[in-house]
Amino acid sequence: MNHAPRIRTVVSRTTLVVALGAAAAACGGSGHPLSARPYDAAGQLSFTDVVGDSRKVDPDKPLEITSKGDDERITDVTAFDASGRYVAGELTADGSRWHSTSPLAAGAHYTVHVSTEDEDGAPGRQIVDFETTAPTTNKPLGVTLGPASGEYGVGQPITAELSAPVKDKAARAIVEGALKVDSVPAVEGAWHWVDDKTLHYRPKEYWPIHATIQAHSNLKGIKVADRLWGGDAKPLTLTTGDRFVAITDAAAHSMTIYKNDQVINQIPVTTGKPGYETRNGVKVVLSKEPYVRMRGTTVGIAEGSADSYDLPVYWATRVTWSGEYVHAAPWSVGEQGSANVSHGCTGMSTSNAEWFFKNVRPGDIVKVQNSNGDAMTPFNNGFGDWNVAWKDWRNGSALTAGTPEGPKLTDRAAAAPTPAGAAPGRSE
Repeated sequence: MNHAPRIRTVVSRTTLVVALGAAAAACGGSGHPLSARPYDAAGQLSFTDVVGDSRKVDPDKPLEITSKGDDERITDVTAFDASGRYVAGELTADGSRWHSTSPLAAGAHYTVHVSTEDEDGAPGRQIVDFETTAPTTNKPLGVTLGPASGEYGVGQPITAELSAPVKDKAARAIVEGALKVDSVPAVEGAWHWVDDKTLHYRPKEYWPIHATIQAHSNLKGIKVADRLWGGDAKPLTLTTGDRFVAITDAAAHSMTIYKNDQVINQIPVTTGKPGYETRNGVKVVLSKEPYVRMRGTTVGIAEGSADSYDLPVYWATRVTWSGEYVHAAPWSVGEQGSANVSHGCTGMSTSNAEWFFKNVRPGDIVKVQNSNGDAMTPFNNGFGDWNVAWKDWRNGSALTAGTPEGPKLTDRAAAAPTPAGAAPGRSE
């Protein structure tokens, strides 16, 4: 089908009527109406409340399409911009009116496909192109998605750092609704607002093994609040490896390592001694450092005191920003497996630490249990995201807070198969 040329518009303060020329015959001969070439429906439709006094569409106003005749109804509308973002919308039951329910982007070019049907069932069609006015500010809201693209463990959260604070609930909903995370295989997940400038995304359970996760922002050009419009964001792609989970039992002085739920190693360890107990809970590997110089002064221990230390440490796997590692501790091999003598880290022999270091990756899970230490905090000392119950996690979202959890993805797929030819985000 050949696309119609760009429409020239006749503008009034409240109504834009788009004319493509005389309507073509709805159907010819005696064939079935649905088999006919769609007729030109331009004379039967009006596009209202979108232009004002300028030649370009005001993105602050909804896109509205109305059928002008009682014998003509709208059957489908698909609206999208040049970057492929679809506009969500609602169509009345009688097909007389369609209006957008998601905001238009500023400074964007849109194409709208409208399908109609006359009283005899003959199909009509109109294609309209328009542009929206530029944003009213030169300070767009930037989004930095993290971590860097690459392969990670199944516990790695997705992060979004905003260039300016967003406090208003409605504005947060706009931001969050524009941040998209998709995975293959698909899993249920949600964003959680850590603070006014930071969001984390995680699934209900750990990511599947060997999954591909893609995150991007559709916020560019979208109005978030007065004088605050969405800006650019670089998309990212992550993959996951095997499911690697290390569980340290501080009371038993032992670490058990699982790969895809099968035990692959058990290592004698030492954890934090009284006064320096290792934190309980789920942590995510942050980084790996072959060599670290560890000094007690960096964690508030006075130099020269009984607990002071200054040591070269090898095969160090970091799990908190405050300095908790899994690392080689050859000075405590005699206590490993029988006593807790460290200043909070998990120590093991050099050979075991090297094995652990070479098998673990950022995003893998390290869990400590049966320690007398404090619980791992969710957000201010690394990735403690998995210590937040799923219900509480969803309550940290501007979109899902206070709403009941929906059916599983498999249940939804079985109950509501996608119609043939449907596009993501399109109005059905």
